[in-house]
Amino acid sequence: MEVAKVNYQLFQLINDRAGRVDGLDDVMEFAADRLIYGVFAGFAAIVVWALLRRRLEAVAKVFAALLLAFAGAQLLSHLNGQPRPFQTHRVHQLIAHAPGVSLPSDHATAAFGIALAVGVFLHRGWGMVLLVAAAALGLARIWVGVHYPGDIAAALLVAVAAVAVVAHTPFATFVRKST
Repeated sequence: MEVAKVNYQLFQLINDRAGRVDGLDDVMEFAADRLIYGVFAGFAAIVVWALLRRRLEAVAKVFAALLLAFAGAQLLSHLNGQPRPFQTHRVHQLIAHAPGVSLPSDHATAAFGIALAVGVFLHRGWGMVLLVAAAALGLARIWVGVHYPGDIAAALLVAVAAVAVVAHTPFATFVRKST
């Protein structure tokens, strides 16, 4: 079976449930549109905590991974012209969104990138919390009709690759260790 067909079938499986239960739709709309701000706020707090503990190299690695994830997502979106689901199909679109390239999801790339980078470089527990939020955000972006499941999976893969590259690349120490 063709990948695009499976992607659309998975999209339908999730998005067809939208519009049935108003309370659930409200939660999904919040997660799709606003949860990213909570992820950013949590990330900012964790970075401040790490900086206060002088974990400068770890923080630098987090930002390097995020920069690499952003660059990878931009490259992928320019190489791929897949339009958003609501541009080519009849969908339950619960939030307004401009037309454009769908793959990968910028929201999911940011959320997964933050979660994985925090988990690998700063704090495993908070990374897991952020990973749950990223997964909820990704599911919600499909539910509300603005992304395909493949867009979310691509965002996760971009984030994994970016964190892996930074984790396995020698990194200059920015802080002289005291003796």
